[in-house]
Amino acid sequence: MQPELVLASGSPRRQELLSQLGLSFRIQTSQADETVEQNLSPATFVEQLALKKAKAVARSCQSALVIGADTVVVLDDEILGKPGDQTVVKRMLTRLQGREHQVYTGIALVQVHDEKVVRELTDHKRTTVWMRRLTPEKIEWYAGTGEPLDKAGAYGIQGFGACFVEKIEGCYFNVVGLSISLLDEMMEKIGFSLVEDFRSGTKVL
Repeated sequence: MQPELVLASGSPRRQELLSQLGLSFRIQTSQADETVEQNLSPATFVEQLALKKAKAVARSCQSALVIGADTVVVLDDEILGKPGDQTVVKRMLTRLQGREHQVYTGIALVQVHDEKVVRELTDHKRTTVWMRRLTPEKIEWYAGTGEPLDKAGAYGIQGFGACFVEKIEGCYFNVVGLSISLLDEMMEKIGFSLVEDFRSGTKVL
């Protein structure tokens, strides 16, 4: 029996990316504890969190392929998560502006058959982003929009934050929150095709 595709994320950006491919999937937000070991590399950090999210959702599935994902921004070897309030937004952007940083997104696939986990796979992708110099006034304005509050690194490349990005090296969708090319590659490793096996027949353009 073909498993259902489940996205273990409440991120509107990840949902939109899968919808644009015309995929048939269900959203089930993970309630996993997101604490991980200290002093992990960014790559290991995002992979572990992505797997935690996917496994938490997989426990309630009968036959499914669950996608978990986690994204962080890294500057000077420090992981920058979601800022939470405007003060932290302004502090993060002041540090990021005029410099390059890395965005890591980890992806986990957990396959469930007859309510049992039969396969797990994790991987990640890294993208380098160069942010242009920003005035304090520009940072103040952006913080006031509310957009960066739920974004790793305090900016969204698919929103107003695109105005700040000078260039990138690597996968754009990785910065948005889900590398589609990596997801498809991981699907193939466990015997599925993302766009062939899970298409709903409707593609959003």
